[in-house]
Amino acid sequence: MDPDLDSGLFGIQLSDSEDGSNDSEPAEGTRPKKGGASTPVDRTAQSEEEFQAVQREYRVKVENGEIWKTIQLPLGPGRVPKPEAQALLHAVEELYFFRRYSEGAKLAQAILGGDESENIKEKGPSGLDEDTKKLLRYYEKKCNEKV
Repeated sequence: MDPDLDSGLFGIQLSDSEDGSNDSEPAEGTRPKKGGASTPVDRTAQSEEEFQAVQREYRVKVENGEIWKTIQLPLGPGRVPKPEAQALLHAVEELYFFRRYSEGAKLAQAILGGDESENIKEKGPSGLDEDTKKLLRYYEKKCNEKV
């Protein structure tokens, strides 16, 4: 055999996944146990009757251009939670999608706390992350172009 080929690269020892010597690690796709006392939750814990009751009472949430009505402005001090920031962005996106450009631009401007004369618009509220601010500015610009 050529000594250059015997570099150890292919000298990897593979073990059989069925050999049981690796019982200390959880199997792939299972939750690790905390303290060893927790038991996994049974997937079939809900009975058919309970499922049917939930299914009868379930109503699909349909958004038809009215997300902006759920927005509470001003945002207030502190960091804006991610779900709330996403709702703000979705409200502006929805107005843009439904071609309500002037309303979308006004909402984006109100969210950003901007007044061009005061030059606060570029700063925006401190609680929003930079990606959200960037997208809100983008939609405000696009809405103003479409008006």
